[in-house]
Amino acid sequence: MTNFSEIEQIIFNHKPVEATNKQLADVEKAYQFLEQYQKGKVIYGINTGFGPMAQYRIEDKDLNSLQYNIIRSHSCGAGEYIDKESIRAAMYSRLQAFLIGKSAVHTDTIKILTDFLNNDITPLVPQHGSVGASGDLVQLSHIALALIGEGEVLYKGKEMLASQAMSECGIEPLKMYIREGLALTNGTAVMTGVGLVNLSMSKRLLNWVVLTSVMMNEIASSYDDFMSEILNGVKNHKGQSEIARQMSEIAASSQLLQKRYDKPIEQNEKVFKHKVQPFYSLRCTPQILGPIAETIDNVEKILIEELYSVDDNPIVDPVSECVYHGGNFHGDYVSFEMDKLKIGITKLTILIERQLNYLFHDKINGLLPPFVNLGVLGLNYGLQAAGFTATSTTAECQTLSNPMYVHSIPNNNDNQDVVSMGTNSALIARRVIENSFQVLSIQMMALVQAVDALGISDKLSQQTKKLYLDIREIVPIFKEDTTKYKEIAKVVEYLKSK
Repeated sequence: MTNFSEIEQIIFNHKPVEATNKQLADVEKAYQFLEQYQKGKVIYGINTGFGPMAQYRIEDKDLNSLQYNIIRSHSCGAGEYIDKESIRAAMYSRLQAFLIGKSAVHTDTIKILTDFLNNDITPLVPQHGSVGASGDLVQLSHIALALIGEGEVLYKGKEMLASQAMSECGIEPLKMYIREGLALTNGTAVMTGVGLVNLSMSKRLLNWVVLTSVMMNEIASSYDDFMSEILNGVKNHKGQSEIARQMSEIAASSQLLQKRYDKPIEQNEKVFKHKVQPFYSLRCTPQILGPIAETIDNVEKILIEELYSVDDNPIVDPVSECVYHGGNFHGDYVSFEMDKLKIGITKLTILIERQLNYLFHDKINGLLPPFVNLGVLGLNYGLQAAGFTATSTTAECQTLSNPMYVHSIPNNNDNQDVVSMGTNSALIARRVIENSFQVLSIQMMALVQAVDALGISDKLSQQTKKLYLDIREIVPIFKEDTTKYKEIAKVVEYLKSK
């Protein structure tokens, strides 16, 4: 079983994939078993129609056409295309399911999925169409359509006919055997693929926010005991303690955080100039990010389990010499995790926005000019308007965090009477994650402005100093008002690439 870092290499960096001889032997064994077993038996999707049409027997002369028909008829998605990385992950997911040897596909199917991944040919797949119950029927059909040479793909940065890209790479269109059409379209691969990309990006977001939260407390010159191992250890939550540990490790080289009892109380000071305890958005970071970190860990566990599962129907088992009809295509596990993930990332985004408000609000922080404006107040505006963008984007995350998991709508003539909506859940989680990067980008710009306003760059910790320098390479210090939309986009690109 490949670990997640290796999966990321395949998805994002096009690391080659290859089936082992044992895997190919298992695939071939299942195929040969089904070839013999099917004779004289009624098996769903092989000699029956699909879905509520399963009560109709298909004549022998039409069996091959049946497999093509499910691909063509279900290639009916709508909307913008799903991102390239998610579709690469979906193809990899489909490949892994088949390599377990319980789907009875032909080895040609393994070869063409491998060829598409290794030649960086990505089918164009619309976002809308899946209810996540018989799997991702519509989106997977668009992938399968490309495999048979009839769809469209992204190849060498251009959209083109699948047949053209395949011709350039010497790939023959896939032919239908016993159940290629059904197997390719019936599973949770697309929601899993989108989920894997969401997982990768969520991990990056969390790492950045741990780092920026240290930087926030450096700017505020906070007391450091909120990160204490003892304080966080008595809460009994692994995630909280881990976030506190990471923050303490980052903060170790900082010259800006204060020790609680290093200085004696000035007897004539009736109102303390320095806040005894900072705002919750600074002080409670371990408690806020801890459950998000644990949620991300559980998302990884579930997605890896789903990735290496057999998720189609029926299941062909040469060992017990039987074909089992069931519902492994149902996407509830992925749907539930994607809902939990987007709720967690929304809370993370709220934290970012509140920390940004602290930086902008001079009456709250008592340290910085309004909106970290280094120009002439009233004439110049600093990042005042960027705050609108951060707030509105955070608000959208809050609305999008309503769960899809409980929004089952019976469909398919009530054959699919309870569905998962897993792909919708994963795609909406993707939007929340994208939004979070945008809000974080604005906060990054505000952080470096705040550091320069206070002149404290040389006292930052080693890691926050590196972040400061990296962001300043993208966004030089500014006093005059300039457009910021391109810089926001560049910072987002930086954050996603690290």
